[in-house]
Amino acid sequence: METRAAPRAARHPRGKARRGSILGTTPLTGRAVVAASVAGILCLAFTGPARAQPDAGAPATAAEARTLLDRYCVTCHNERLRTAGLALDAVDPAQVADAPEIWEKVVRKLRTGMMPPAPRPRPDAATYAGIVGYFETALDRAADVRPDPGRPAVQRLNRTEYANAIRDLLALEVDARTLLPADESGYGFDNIGDVLSVSPGLLERYLLAAAKISRQAVGDPTLRPATAIYRTSPLLAQDGRVSEDLPFGSRGGLAVRHHFPLDAEYEIRVALRGRARAGHRLEVRLDRGRVGSFDLGDRAPLAVRIPVTAGTRLLGAAFVAQIGRSLPVDGRPAPPPITSFAFTLYPNAPSVERIEVVGPFDGRAPAETPSRQAIFTCTPAGAAEERPCAGRIVESLARRAYRRPVTAADTDPLLAAYDAGRDEGGGFDDGIRWAIEALLVSPKFLFRVERDPLDAPPGAPYRIADLDLASRLSFFLWSTVPDEELVDLAARGELSDPAALEQQVRRMLADPRSQALVENFAGQWLYLRNLRSVAPDTTRFPEFDDNLREALRRETELLFGTQLQEDRSVHDLLRADYTFVNERLARHYGIPNVYGNHFRRIRHGDDRRPGLLGHGSVLTVTSYPHRTSPVLRGKWLLENLLGAPPPPPPPDIPELGEEDTAAAPATMRERMAQHRASPACATCHAKIDPLGFALENFDAVGRWRAVEAGTATTIDASGTLPDGAPFDGPAAFRDALLREPWATEFATTVTEKLLTYALGRGLDYRDAPAVRRILRGARDDGYRWSSLIFGIVESKPFRMRRASDAGAAPQESGP
Repeated sequence: METRAAPRAARHPRGKARRGSILGTTPLTGRAVVAASVAGILCLAFTGPARAQPDAGAPATAAEARTLLDRYCVTCHNERLRTAGLALDAVDPAQVADAPEIWEKVVRKLRTGMMPPAPRPRPDAATYAGIVGYFETALDRAADVRPDPGRPAVQRLNRTEYANAIRDLLALEVDARTLLPADESGYGFDNIGDVLSVSPGLLERYLLAAAKISRQAVGDPTLRPATAIYRTSPLLAQDGRVSEDLPFGSRGGLAVRHHFPLDAEYEIRVALRGRARAGHRLEVRLDRGRVGSFDLGDRAPLAVRIPVTAGTRLLGAAFVAQIGRSLPVDGRPAPPPITSFAFTLYPNAPSVERIEVVGPFDGRAPAETPSRQAIFTCTPAGAAEERPCAGRIVESLARRAYRRPVTAADTDPLLAAYDAGRDEGGGFDDGIRWAIEALLVSPKFLFRVERDPLDAPPGAPYRIADLDLASRLSFFLWSTVPDEELVDLAARGELSDPAALEQQVRRMLADPRSQALVENFAGQWLYLRNLRSVAPDTTRFPEFDDNLREALRRETELLFGTQLQEDRSVHDLLRADYTFVNERLARHYGIPNVYGNHFRRIRHGDDRRPGLLGHGSVLTVTSYPHRTSPVLRGKWLLENLLGAPPPPPPPDIPELGEEDTAAAPATMRERMAQHRASPACATCHAKIDPLGFALENFDAVGRWRAVEAGTATTIDASGTLPDGAPFDGPAAFRDALLREPWATEFATTVTEKLLTYALGRGLDYRDAPAVRRILRGARDDGYRWSSLIFGIVESKPFRMRRASDAGAAPQESGP
């Protein structure tokens, strides 16, 4: 039976003042513990987020807080020792506004009962709750009096946002990976303004990309024939249907979306791998219709020349599956794994190595394509109408690209480019192509700039303009430019109206473009993007092919996407009793009776794999190529689920988990115990390793196992959470994470990750009151995704900005 959050009837009525909205000041309390010992304080380096838990009694007073600090904390945190850089005897808990960074640090550790460590004396739960309640209430009130929403840096569109903007602006799909280099990441995401730098080399790539995109969008009849090559991975097993874009009854092959720039003839060529040929038939399809068929026994060239109308089209090549005939044939033994060298020597059935598209030949400018429909909002009837029509086209494009109404100062440079292009190229279309090229390299398109109001006092917070809010919303939920409806609403000053804002957020979440949250937010938060580069040892895991790599990623994306679509509680990511598998993934997991490449939703048959922690994607990216790593997995859990990333190891310590030698102990637990024997490692690894052990029943590619590899030793998956709570095995570990205080810890971490992604900057202590307020608003709604997203959109960091300080640079970065 599926586990769901509270029923819809219990949700907040939207459009009304909600508990936990940005105007609320409701205090919050929960369990707490006071840091006391030197060993324990070293763990303050696990800087976690501001925590929020259900109310658990009346907050303490400032005097009581002082007494508790003196009793449990000042022994180590004093002016003389300054353990972890804290001197709590030198700050006044009655004046938290004077040192909010210090008190937020204290609160971070109090929430989860991690301090003081055993066997130090610890207050009772009610005392913890009281002191945490006092500090959080005082900190939140101080933030209401002196809000600091931060000041994000100017943000360049990252590679993904650039491609999505081209799609929505010009109705043109481009592969940004071939046009632009990968972006740097910060705080776990590649949309962080501080790290999205601009180099001369990147500017040159933007110029080249703009020229290529403008030609593809408008159509350039002077294009000369060129060859585009699409390759399959040699580790892709092509013994069945490999893509939903290829027909049923097909085997292997490749399907791609290729842009044909002109109405012209193109030659499609296919190259193969594999030594066998006779008895196999290859089909070439365009937009799912067959345009070529080849009997491989004929040894004819695998090429077909066909007329194609300009536009982006689905091109595929695949073999006709031989129904009722299994491979291998002729009594030969089964082929070796595709990852082995021996596979290349086996008389394998043929597979598609690459598709080449050569052309255009005898091309002519297209009369109509989706891109031309998006661009040419008017068509001049004569020369006298060309300049006015160009002005309307340029204004429409600039309004969408610059994400606001435009003025002559915006359009004049683009029209100058139009004039130059028309004069040099000799036609209206050439002028528009030049204008588009100029628009795509304009800083007004490539950068998101939020300008301070002229009357804003230096350093003072202010509400951002509706047009800036529209951009923040669109890049948060869609990773692209706002659409016409959003810009129109913002231009009229109506977007900041609570009812209108809520309606737009709901509309945007229902739009297919919200898939960007799955691909970009979840893909980076959960390390799914790392699956592209993982390379499990082919000797130990010879069956790990690219079909499995893709299936692992798709499983987690489908689970996360379903959670968003069904507006589940974020806790369902941990406890979902269902998943999505195709035949390849089901075979990997040992699930019977699943056939075909199509993913389908199934229920788990036991308690091993529910939720994210049983997903092979997560388990693979947190392992080494040759074995599991409790260190990597524990670090991932602390950083991405519990919001307490460990500090980097000291410079003279071997990399995490790479301490093995030939004389290492037999079991992983023994090796980790040996590692923790080093005093330099013990403090942090005492927190990291037990969490990683919880997942030791899963091997380095996510398969279930009962004994340790290479031994007959039964795996010991027991451990303790940072607050000392014990567990034994992945199911008990998952259940422990769904109990307090860890259930709230997880919700808080998700909120912080989502807020970081939404703002495009890292969070710090000044954002902690906003995080707590978002969580209070979402708590009564079962921490549903919509509640967290609405809370972020309504929060001060999202809706406000700090003006530049007197004498500071107009667009300084930092929170």
